[in-house]
Amino acid sequence: MAAAPVRQRSGPGGHRAQLPPCYYEGYLEKRGPKEKASKRLWTCLCGNSLYFFNNAKDTHYVEKLDLSGFVSLKDDCSRDRNLEAARLILRMKDGETKLTAPNLESRELWKGFLYSVIDLNVPSCLTLLPGQLQMLKEVVDKERSRRRSRNPARAPPSPLSVPLVGEIPACFRPVSRTEAEVLLERHPDCGNMLLRPGRDGCSLAVTTRQDLNGSVFRHYRVTQRDQGGYVIDVENPIPCATLHEVIDALVEKTAGTLQPFLLEEPYEENITYVSANDENGERILHTAPSSPLPKAPALPPKQDRWSTSPLSRSPAPDRRILTSPVPASPTNPMRRLILSPSPLAQTLNEELKVKLEKRRASQE
Repeated sequence: MAAAPVRQRSGPGGHRAQLPPCYYEGYLEKRGPKEKASKRLWTCLCGNSLYFFNNAKDTHYVEKLDLSGFVSLKDDCSRDRNLEAARLILRMKDGETKLTAPNLESRELWKGFLYSVIDLNVPSCLTLLPGQLQMLKEVVDKERSRRRSRNPARAPPSPLSVPLVGEIPACFRPVSRTEAEVLLERHPDCGNMLLRPGRDGCSLAVTTRQDLNGSVFRHYRVTQRDQGGYVIDVENPIPCATLHEVIDALVEKTAGTLQPFLLEEPYEENITYVSANDENGERILHTAPSSPLPKAPALPPKQDRWSTSPLSRSPAPDRRILTSPVPASPTNPMRRLILSPSPLAQTLNEELKVKLEKRRASQE
């Protein structure tokens, strides 16, 4: 792997010593939105930003890319003059930055560190080793602690701190203003309006996004009235009995241009499990086989002791075939059929007996 392991370098009074903790570093080729050619720079992921140096020994960075405006990160499958190189497209709110890693393995690891710092969660969609996943988990914990210690009062409020009344709409998200903008821009097909807690923790806000030569964001305050219900604080306040009416009012006022943001969380496509290697004790992530399980052979239908045999449902002429000798077992169902003739058979026997007696009497 071309990227070097993380090691803190503190230059003599240089900028590097004043940067946030470095989680990952290595050489990347970078081309910004306004740059015509790529530059090979030593790249450090420090905190929530990428810092670029001319080489690994420099103490002053030449460029900085703040990841707070992150929109998406995807692979660039276009060919490079270096056949082993692997490209990335990092899309930010102010444009795209193209990055090129030395190889595919390095690109996967860069993606893992970037997603971990941006989402504060270990990504599950990448192909990484157990040791690398443990590194990402440690980075997530460190970055969370760093942000809490730096801005303890600016943490997004919990939805429980907002005195909500009634049923909460599905477009409610416990995110900050900036996080709401990123969500709406990252998932434009899921809607363009979401409900979130306000900055003061005592009110709510609606964030909307529309396209007009770029993203246009608007934020509306929603406060709870003492006499019950809510009101949208605009020039002409709009009273609403419930939060659902707040969303419906904005949809109606904009003739359906604004639609609630409904993000369907992804589900796993395969069943995975973790097991330990018996030889070295290393824990490995396995994928369960996707082939269907063999079906158990079907059991014959269970016949009740008193249920009617299929033979007993056949027409009367077929019952006469059963006059052949059968075993004299009292539990044999065939014997029960013979010993218990049908009413029709009894009637025929009586009529035949009467005719025989009349014929015998006439002959005498």
